[in-house]
Amino acid sequence: MTLLSTTSAEDLSLDNSELVRMSTQLPDLPEKTYLAFPNKWFIGSQSGCSCSFRHLYVSSVELGFGEPEDWFPEEASDIEATHQVFTLIKSLVAKGEKVDVVDAWADGKSEVVPLSGDIEVNLKIVSENSFRFYENHRFTFANRI
Repeated sequence: MTLLSTTSAEDLSLDNSELVRMSTQLPDLPEKTYLAFPNKWFIGSQSGCSCSFRHLYVSSVELGFGEPEDWFPEEASDIEATHQVFTLIKSLVAKGEKVDVVDAWADGKSEVVPLSGDIEVNLKIVSENSFRFYENHRFTFANRI
């Protein structure tokens, strides 16, 4: 599941599409405690959960951000859905808002599992095409030169 928090009081669901559904109804995911900002959102994909976004599993995080590759086929709709989320985040940060995202596996556990890492995403460097979520990580976003 992918959760977002922000300082923005904006209704993020106004930009919902067939590929991305923002909802204030958070799933029962203990890792939501890692979200730092007051306005919290569940980022759902076309599959209903957050599965239809670009992701790296914990064991693959060393691959980092990267554009889709021919040798690893990805669904065009998953790529587009991830672009839409990235654009939304970039828009919030450009307005001076703070944003973080936690990506965690919803496996029915009731206790918080320590995250595998905290990553600052520099929106001046990481492109829409290369962005992907990392399982069991928290992302913060900034525009740094």
